[in-house]
Amino acid sequence: MEKTIITVVGKDTVGIIARVCTYLAENHINILDISQTIVQGFFNMMMIVDTNGMEKNFGQMAQELHALGDSIGVDIKCQKEEIFDKMHRI
Repeated sequence: MEKTIITVVGKDTVGIIARVCTYLAENHINILDISQTIVQGFFNMMMIVDTNGMEKNFGQMAQELHALGDSIGVDIKCQKEEIFDKMHRI
């Protein structure tokens, strides 16, 4: 399993989750866990996904999700699990 952490942050608008999840489904990326909150009009979502079934490389996926985020007014970032773990360990 190839886990990736995806974060989505920005002003809350209709369809953010739908657009991100549609991209993931179309690219055979399975959502393993998801958490989202809205605080004073700001949307925050963190997803753990399995990219093992994806045909694209990680860089292409990250670039396309970033472009998707730009088109819907949010910031989307992707990190491989091992890098995320190393950055956040104490």
